[in-house]
Amino acid sequence: MYTVGELLVLAISLVLSLSISLLITVPLTGTLVRLRANYNPKALQLDPEGNAHVHTGPIVTGYFGMLKRIYRIEGFAGLYKGLMPTALATMVMTGFLVAAMDSRKLTSHNRIDTIDNSGILAVIVAGTFGMLISLPAVVLTYRSMVTPYKLPFFGPMYSLRILLTPTERRRPWTLYLTPGLLATQMFQILYAVIVLRSFRLLLLSNGFTPFKFGIYLGIEILSVSITCPLEVMATKLAIQRNHTSPEYNSVEQEVEDDAIEAHEYAEYSNQEEDVIGLRHEKDPYLGFVDCFKRIVDEEGWQTLYRAWWVTMLAAIASATSAAIQYQGNM
Repeated sequence: MYTVGELLVLAISLVLSLSISLLITVPLTGTLVRLRANYNPKALQLDPEGNAHVHTGPIVTGYFGMLKRIYRIEGFAGLYKGLMPTALATMVMTGFLVAAMDSRKLTSHNRIDTIDNSGILAVIVAGTFGMLISLPAVVLTYRSMVTPYKLPFFGPMYSLRILLTPTERRRPWTLYLTPGLLATQMFQILYAVIVLRSFRLLLLSNGFTPFKFGIYLGIEILSVSITCPLEVMATKLAIQRNHTSPEYNSVEQEVEDDAIEAHEYAEYSNQEEDVIGLRHEKDPYLGFVDCFKRIVDEEGWQTLYRAWWVTMLAAIASATSAAIQYQGNM
């Protein structure tokens, strides 16, 4: 059992580390989400009535250009959009981890033993379960980052009315039915487990050498060509709002527009200029394949690789972390 003093120290340490982490990561993550969510068609587009028009939204393709644009239009408040859902989700996940881990063992060994010992099916099931639990939080976080409306830090009901459609508020499970979203998330899990984990076990678990690590690192870097498009698609699909009604199928839009009324929520982040452009809600992606094809046809294949270097840095960090863990177990 822990003493009161140990629990107090642990609580203070967690609060400080989480606060510093959120202070740094929220603006960086928000910039990444907005960059990948930005709708930037390359040619004439058809509106819902079939009329051609030229897209006049913001054209921002660089990460740091998006960061500067957010600060210029919305200031520091814009950089910290999504802070509250991120903080809540982080605290919940941290609570589960603290409850599940043997903290004394963690302290004595100065690391968390995450070497792959479970079977492939168990890992897939665990990853899928975690994805299903976290998906609503991811959707709310991404939407809170891209919305043009100002969201109060301590007004959850007000924020939910902006972020969710009436359909989604009445039937929250509709978030799981967002066309293509679950498929995209599952492809990410399956690729990470079946491909990357298998190579990690093959190359790093049976006698670590710099040569084997170099091969695995190369595989992680080459995998960016697959994982980055999946991340971009997941971002675009997560912010797609559902307006389904009983007389239509799960991807067609309601006849009546149930979006936020302008007179009710008139506080835009900036009434003259939005940070990013978004697809019209009456012209949604219809699924995984449709999302991929439309992004390529409308915005160009380069859109699938926005901020690819962020994904590559994460891959390098993952490979390095795995190498350190396997070396520590030798």
